[in-house]
Amino acid sequence: MNPLASSLFSTFTIALRLFLFLFLFLFSLEDCAEGSTFTLVNNCGETIWPGILSNSGSPTLETTGFSLPPGASRSLPAPTGWSGRFWARTGCSFDQVPDGLPAPCATGDCGTGTVDCNGSGATPPATLAEFTLAGASAPGGKDFYDVSLVDGYNLPLVVTAVPSGSSGEGECSPTGCAADLNMQCPAELRVGGGDGCRSACEAFGRPEFCCSGDYASPAACRPSVYSEMFKSACPRSYSYAYDDASSTFTCSGADYFIAFCPEVAPSQKSTRAPPSPPMEAAETVTEEDSWLASLAMGETAAADTGRKDTMGVVAAVFVLLCSLLL
Repeated sequence: MNPLASSLFSTFTIALRLFLFLFLFLFSLEDCAEGSTFTLVNNCGETIWPGILSNSGSPTLETTGFSLPPGASRSLPAPTGWSGRFWARTGCSFDQVPDGLPAPCATGDCGTGTVDCNGSGATPPATLAEFTLAGASAPGGKDFYDVSLVDGYNLPLVVTAVPSGSSGEGECSPTGCAADLNMQCPAELRVGGGDGCRSACEAFGRPEFCCSGDYASPAACRPSVYSEMFKSACPRSYSYAYDDASSTFTCSGADYFIAFCPEVAPSQKSTRAPPSPPMEAAETVTEEDSWLASLAMGETAAADTGRKDTMGVVAAVFVLLCSLLL
């Protein structure tokens, strides 16, 4: 090989190595930045006001509470490692609330007197959707999610995991409580005119119902007649504090739909996601034809566009490196 050809080959090899390094570096950054998107859907016949509480150590999402009209949905991105809970507030009126007056929401109130919950959780009873996303330090790690009736029940709620492309792993099973427990609620647990159904712990405060004191262990705290009623109606939901075995689910590389008043409950045996509502990130949409698969398709298209943009940047840098080295 003559000196000129050898020099050109050496230069090209260096440029190629730099290109591959930059390619892998940029895509590792892209993967680290990805989290999950939560899409909240209101299939109820009236407006609800979802509340969001991030757990200690997790960043606050772009909102901690908002109004969601009937038939509307809203999507919220969450970073890797995020953990927290979602619930619905019902019967709210946030017009000026002087001190001493009742809470502005009939159920699920977070005590702030405003649409935003600002770090406050739900006042029981409230059906909760709880999540712990895999951290960025554990690529391919599992998300954990559940629907809890431990703090009582106010609305039907179903969570569906939608794996992103081929990266989704784990059970990814739907879970929740699609039954109307307010219709079945015993009188001693009923709230108001049937707006919600309290847990036995909230209603009676006894250690055996709250799994506290001498009952603060799985061996000592057993299901009560009340928690068994919840479990019978909603077998995949948490019915009391130590109901982990049949109530916690896992998935990885997924986005999540949280449907309030789901129109059709997912099969207890199915691992397929039901059709999903169209999404416009961080915006409320009011498409009546919800539960179409366009959201997942839209996300895939957006992800492909992002990858193409990244490839364009990498290619431009490669050309620049070659021109400088030559």
